[in-house]
Amino acid sequence: MRKITGIVLFMNALLLQSCGKGDDCGECFSPPSPFVFEIVNKETGENLFSDETFDPGDIEVVNTQGTKSYSFNFIDEDDKNLISIGSLGWVTENVSVLIKIGETEILTLTVDAERLTENCCSFTRYNAISIENAETDLDDLTGVCTVYVSP
Repeated sequence: MRKITGIVLFMNALLLQSCGKGDDCGECFSPPSPFVFEIVNKETGENLFSDETFDPGDIEVVNTQGTKSYSFNFIDEDDKNLISIGSLGWVTENVSVLIKIGETEILTLTVDAERLTENCCSFTRYNAISIENAETDLDDLTGVCTVYVSP
């Protein structure tokens, strides 16, 4: 009986030592990049939240069918007043979302995101991104997309 117990313990020790070899990657995880928008008056360039034309409480981010809401953050630090959508791209998906403020449809954002793992790291690759129904300007340095609206 002792011999069998010894063999079982020896085999378990060998199995435990072999586990993890080749998986020595550590943790490597990159969340998807958020989509950040500043909504400004087309004529004056004034932020429409700063001048109180729009209320942050009226922001909605929904799929274009209006059946699913997406989470977002309203960033009001230093009077920037930005909408940040970080809920897209966590999984492989092709989505089209509508940003509304009250009854005003601001834009339609379509994203083709692919969640990948390479060399032990998970990340999101955006295969295609398009913005429709709005005049926009992307600041490559900050990543903020300015949306021009005629209130």
